[in-house]
Amino acid sequence: MSQTFITPQELHRFDSIELLARQVVEGFIIGLHKSPFHGFSVEFAEHRLYNPGESTRHIDWKVYARSEKMFVKRYEEETNLRCRLIIDGSSSMYFPKDAGSSTLSKLHFSVLAAAAIKYMLKKQRDAVGLTVFTDKVEFHSRAKSTTVHHNLLENELQRLWDGRKDNIKTATAQCLHEIADNIHRRSLVIIFSDMIDHSNDNDEVFNALQHLKYNKHEVLLFHVTDKSRELDFEFENRPYIFIDMETGEQVRLQPNQVKDYYREQMHKFMSNLKLRCAQYQIDLVEADIKQDFSQVLLPYLVKRSKMGA
Repeated sequence: MSQTFITPQELHRFDSIELLARQVVEGFIIGLHKSPFHGFSVEFAEHRLYNPGESTRHIDWKVYARSEKMFVKRYEEETNLRCRLIIDGSSSMYFPKDAGSSTLSKLHFSVLAAAAIKYMLKKQRDAVGLTVFTDKVEFHSRAKSTTVHHNLLENELQRLWDGRKDNIKTATAQCLHEIADNIHRRSLVIIFSDMIDHSNDNDEVFNALQHLKYNKHEVLLFHVTDKSRELDFEFENRPYIFIDMETGEQVRLQPNQVKDYYREQMHKFMSNLKLRCAQYQIDLVEADIKQDFSQVLLPYLVKRSKMGA
């Protein structure tokens, strides 16, 4: 599906992240030619004869009009999906900050994607919770489906969308362990992160992801990057000052001096990430911020269907 549901230029026509999410989802549904808005809390199962003395609330009066017999509608309770949206809000997620209005940053991409999924969950009457982390857990809500709760989450997503944090590091492993300890019911856990962690202990990050799986959660990891710059290191061969957005450290160099080594290291990192996710049965989605939202919403629907929702 190559259709772009909303262009970066169109983003600035809106003030509300909720409106943006709605446009993304509705465009996506048109692209699919099928609505995923299903899964109410109860579903009609069958009729049974009415027993005198019980409540008349569920009598099917249309059947009575045809047959003059009282039948009660029986319903089958469904277990609503519980979803936990986790967003990495550290400073590296604001890259590329120099792109102006033509490109979403990794954080803006993640917020919009999370808002779109939240909008779908609201339509489906499912419970959703939100967690935002940097070097600590900044925000953590319970998973609920009420209108008041959704308004709370929209306010938090809007705050992330409008705000900015400089020189804030990431403690991915520590935060994911804490989050895993605080999700008490089996959930679909959706993580948006660039997986940059200054501890340089990738094994500990992978252990934290495994912790979520050990607790019986389904995990969907969106590895959010600007692929051309962060993975492929596509820069003109002229002097640049590269700035670490989480520490403020600077280095001046020409890209060709380090390009081969950089790409080799990123290839090793990505190979290890894919291997570990496959081992732990975590669905990994490489989310390039310059691509459309089908790569975000389709994997969500696939994972949802696997959970029997």
